Amino acid sequence: MKIEFTEELPTAAEYKDLFDTTGWNQGYRASTDDLYKALRLSWYILCAYDSGRLVGFGRVVSDGVLYAMIYDLIVTPSYQGKGIGSKILHRIIDRCQEACIREVQLFSATGRSEFYQKRGFEVRAPDAPGMRLRKK
Repeated sequence: MKIEFTEELPTAAEYKDLFDTTGWNQGYRASTDDLYKALRLSWYILCAYDSGRLVGFGRVVSDGVLYAMIYDLIVTPSYQGKGIGSKILHRIIDRCQEACIREVQLFSATGRSEFYQKRGFEVRAPDAPGMRLRKK
């Protein structure tokens, strides 16, 4: 296994295949075109490939000054636990720090908050949780 990282957009099909491993699209019901449009509008993306196969991904939506939000940190299940997610996260954080972004935020998937806490992220106070408004 030789993982190569790139800041180039993956193909729409590559990303859709990886995104589908998460189960998140059951709620979003986003088309391949919608998912790819979201990627193209991201502030920063990072892909991890093994022998030409997309096995990891992370992206940031940001104003480029104050705030950055990490979305879609995904590693193919068979590649999890091999340090790929950590490398993606560290490179994302490095990029945000290079841009002097003051706050990096994220919402972790269920059961994954410890991964981020080990890497310096803090859980918000119970009286100040994140909120969302989702299209139905």
